[in-house]
Amino acid sequence: MTGPSVLFIGGSGVISAACVREAVDQGFDVSVLNRGTTEKRALPDTVTRLQADVSDRDAVAAALGDRTFDVVADFVAFTPDQVQADIDLFAGKTRQYVFISSASAYQTPPTHLPVTESTPLKNPYWQYSRDKIACEDLLVAAYRQDDFPMTIIRPSHTYDETLLPFDGGWTVVDRMRRGKPVIVPGDGTSLWTLTHVRDFAVAFVGVLDRAEAIGEAFHITGQESPTWDRIHQEVAAAAGAPEPTIVHVPSDAIMAADADWGAGVVGDKANSMVFDNSKVRTLVPGWAARTTFREGARELVAWYDAHPEAQVVDEEKDALMDRLAEAYAPGRV
Repeated sequence: MTGPSVLFIGGSGVISAACVREAVDQGFDVSVLNRGTTEKRALPDTVTRLQADVSDRDAVAAALGDRTFDVVADFVAFTPDQVQADIDLFAGKTRQYVFISSASAYQTPPTHLPVTESTPLKNPYWQYSRDKIACEDLLVAAYRQDDFPMTIIRPSHTYDETLLPFDGGWTVVDRMRRGKPVIVPGDGTSLWTLTHVRDFAVAFVGVLDRAEAIGEAFHITGQESPTWDRIHQEVAAAAGAPEPTIVHVPSDAIMAADADWGAGVVGDKANSMVFDNSKVRTLVPGWAARTTFREGARELVAWYDAHPEAQVVDEEKDALMDRLAEAYAPGRV
């Protein structure tokens, strides 16, 4: 006897691949729809693979045919147009549609901590977050007006062994190993919640095929909130680098120097974010995030050391970090 059927749209990303594996382990009948162009994260052999570019809705409809699913989870919908296309396609064809939003949609900066699901959604700084909020608004309206069976999931900063947690990625580790200063926005004391994908996946799959989740929003986050200084220190220690020379740079200065980097800082990472996960635990009793960032940092460095082809230094970002470090080094401001 097979378990509930679930379609993952995406399935090869950091979060979605972990959730696919966990769903298989928990007995779901799993299908994955994507372009089939990457094998970076291998999927279990039991997964049914459907191939289409999700931006080509005719191709998606053809790949799905007359299939129906107990659950559809879309990991690659980012704009209201994409969500509306899903509503049009899956209305009447699934008992639960799961939209992966973002904890960055919450009020930024928050007026109080910890953040709960009732914290307002408002991020005036980052277009990515505003788009996610608009998607949520569309789904809430579809649920209220047409009984579209939606569930909203808001991950916080979720990582696996391939995804370093700071802007610049491997460039920062390379600088640490060479003894060069690294840039931390603000004063380095803001609290930042990190979530390992294997912890996220357990709670995520626990929400699937649950009538109690329909019409509801849940965030799923780690329970450890280190400062940004400590995040850099943990990675440096895992990399066998000396104690990092941290240069604190105002977020506005980063925004002025690099608008893309700055948008993610001002609109997300510069603000302390600590979460209350009580709501998701009502559906997944006993769930807890168990991977410490110290453990995660060791896994990250080990993976990169085993994959030298991934040790890519962004020369422009490296040069920018040099300029910021020179301008804002202690004693220079």
